[in-house]
Amino acid sequence: MDAKQLTEIIAQDTSLGKEDVQQLIDSLGVVISKAALEMDSVIISGFGAFEPRKRLERVAAQPSSGKMFLLPPKLLLGFRPSALLKQRVK
Repeated sequence: MDAKQLTEIIAQDTSLGKEDVQQLIDSLGVVISKAALEMDSVIISGFGAFEPRKRLERVAAQPSSGKMFLLPPKLLLGFRPSALLKQRVK
């Protein structure tokens, strides 16, 4: 499912127009991004939690040459589904 399909489905299920739904989805993305940069989780009841995670600096090897190099630390965004979402998917 792409963003357009998601927007259409949510617009059909609610009384919101497609433009309003798209604005809501965009705003949610901005809020989650800002929270992740501040190392805060965003918890949506009945859905799940978006949690920032730090990947530490590490050493990796180039497969073809075997040359070792250092990978810098990195911020990742994880998602932990709620128990309710897990039940719905089963």
